[in-house]
Amino acid sequence: MSTQTLTEGSVPQRLAHTRELMRREGIHALLVPSADPHLSEYLPGYWQGRQWLSGFHGSVGTLIVTADFAGVWADSRYWEQATKELKGSGIELVKLQPGQPSPLDWLAEQTPEGGVVAVDGAVMAVASARTLNSKLEARGARLRTDIDLLQDVWSDRPSLPNAPIYQHLPPQATVSRGEKLARLRETLQERGADWHFIATLDDIAWLFNLRGGDVSFNPVFVSFALISQQQATLFVALSKVDANLRAVLEQDGVTLRDYSDVAHALRDVPKGASLLVDPARVTTGLLDNLDSEVKLVEGLNPTTLAKSQKSEADAQHIRRAMEQDGAALCEFFAWLESAWGRERITELTIDEKLTAARERRPDYVSLSFNTIAAFNANGAMPHYHATEEEHALIEGDGLLLIDSGGQYLGGTTDITRMVPVGTPTEEQKHDCTRVLKGVIALSRARFPKGILSPLLDAIARAPIWADNVDYGHGTGHGVGYFLNVHEGPQVIAYQAAAAPQTAMQPGMITSIEPGTYRPGRWGVRIENLAMNREAGSSEFGEFLEFETLTLCPIDTRCLLPALLTQDEKQWFNGYHAEVRERLSPLLEGAALEWLNTRTAAI
Repeated sequence: MSTQTLTEGSVPQRLAHTRELMRREGIHALLVPSADPHLSEYLPGYWQGRQWLSGFHGSVGTLIVTADFAGVWADSRYWEQATKELKGSGIELVKLQPGQPSPLDWLAEQTPEGGVVAVDGAVMAVASARTLNSKLEARGARLRTDIDLLQDVWSDRPSLPNAPIYQHLPPQATVSRGEKLARLRETLQERGADWHFIATLDDIAWLFNLRGGDVSFNPVFVSFALISQQQATLFVALSKVDANLRAVLEQDGVTLRDYSDVAHALRDVPKGASLLVDPARVTTGLLDNLDSEVKLVEGLNPTTLAKSQKSEADAQHIRRAMEQDGAALCEFFAWLESAWGRERITELTIDEKLTAARERRPDYVSLSFNTIAAFNANGAMPHYHATEEEHALIEGDGLLLIDSGGQYLGGTTDITRMVPVGTPTEEQKHDCTRVLKGVIALSRARFPKGILSPLLDAIARAPIWADNVDYGHGTGHGVGYFLNVHEGPQVIAYQAAAAPQTAMQPGMITSIEPGTYRPGRWGVRIENLAMNREAGSSEFGEFLEFETLTLCPIDTRCLLPALLTQDEKQWFNGYHAEVRERLSPLLEGAALEWLNTRTAAI
C-alpha cells in the first residue's frame, strides 16, 4: 500500500501503515501529542500530526496507538466533537475525567516489560518526557524520543509557514526591545545562568517587540532565541525578515540565524556554561543537542511572568482596544436584531457579520480565535465551530452562544455573550442567570496579592454548585497583549496545579467565563476579561481586585432578574452604566439605540 494512497485514504489506512512502521522498529506504543517544537496551543499545519492521523480536529487531545488499540484522550470540552469525528475510525475516545488514567499513566500501565514507547522528542516537553520515562523505567520499559514516524507516513505534509515578520511599534509597544533584553540579562545574572534558551513563540515575540502570521489567530512567528550577556540570537526563516528590519535588529544587538541552525547553536553552547530553560516550555529533542557538561538552570521563563504583568501604559492601550471591540459588537448586535425575520441567518452568518464589524475598527489586525457561534444544542459543545458542511439555521426559540475575539495593535479581546432567539424557556433563563451570578461573584472578589490563581475558581463556581450544577472547563485563562489569547502563568481552574508561578500579580489579564452545558439541548457561557489591580493593604498584607475590561451589554432577556441579589443587581447596573458611558461616543444611529436599550437598569 503506497504512502500516497494512505494519505488520501481513510484514518484506518493511515493507522495500518503506522502500525507496520511500529512493528519494523520494535515499538509497542506510539504517543502523538498535540504539540510542536514550541509547545504551542495553536499549531501550524506542519505539526498537526495528531489531527491528521486520528481525524479528530479538536485543538487539544493526545493520541496513543498500539498494535491492537488506538485512543484519543480528550477533556469534556471535546467529547461531543470527538465522538462524531472518531466514529468508524477504529479509534476510541478516552474521556479525561477524575479517576481516569492520564495518557502517560495509561502507557506506563499497559506497556509490557521490555516494551518501547516512541514519541517524537522534538514535540515533547522535557518535563513530560522525564515523567513518562520514569514511569516506564519502573515497569522495565523504555522511552524512545529519536524518531518521527509520521515523517514516513505523511507524504503531503504541509510546509512550514513563512509569513513576514514585522515590528510591534510605539505607542502600543511601551517598552523597547533593548530595555527588555537588559532586564532579562539582569534576571539571568540573578539566577546564575550564562545563557537562556527560549522556544515558546509568544515569549519570543514579546521580548523582541516583533509579530508575525505563522499561527492562525496568534500574531507570532516560528522561531527560537538564544541569549547570553553578550549575544541575542533569533532563529527564523531568513526570508521572513526584510532588509530594513534586519538592520534595525542588528542595531539593537540582535543576530539573525536560520531556523534550522538551532541544533548547531545548542551544540556550541560552551562546556561548563549554565543554561536557563523552562522544562515545561522546551522540548527534550532540542535539549538533546546540548553537551553533557552544560549545566541546566531550570525555572519559569522570565519573559513568561514579565509579559503577563501589563504596565499601566499597556493597560491604557488595552482599554482603548476593548472600547473599539465593544463598539464593533454593538454594531453587530444592532444589525442582528434588525435582521431577525427579514434574513436567513445561520451560525456562519454570525461569524461573517461579526468579523466584518471588527474589521471596520481602528488598529484591528485579525480574529484572536475561531468565532464560536453555537445555537441551542451546538452550544453544549464548548469548542464547537460551525463549518460549511455542518452548521445550524438560527430560527425558532432558544439560545445563541457567541464566543469571539479580536487582535488589535493595542490588545487582545475575548468575549462570550448569550443571545435570546424567539422566547427562551424559564430553564434556559435560569441557567443564564446562574452563570451570570458566577461571573459577578468572581468579578467582585478581593483577594491577597500572590494568591495562587487556581484557588479563585471556587468563587465563580459557588453560585453554580449551589444548584448541583458544574462545568468541565476552567473558569479563566490568561490573555496576552496583542499576543496569544491564551497565556500563562496564571489560570483560574481547580483542576490545574496550584504551582508557585500561578501567583496573581498586578497587571495580569484573565478571563472570567463560567458556564453550564446540557448535551443535546443548549449551552450557556458568559465571559469578560478582567485585569488585576491594587486594592490596598492592611496588617494582613496587600490585596488585589479585578478591573473588568470587556465592554458589551449582557442581554437581560436571557435572565431572571428576580434571582439576583441587590448587591448583584448593583454590580450589573454599574457595569452597564460604564459600558454605556464609554461606548456611546463611538456609536451612532441603530447601534447607539441598541446600546442604550440593552444597558437599561434592572
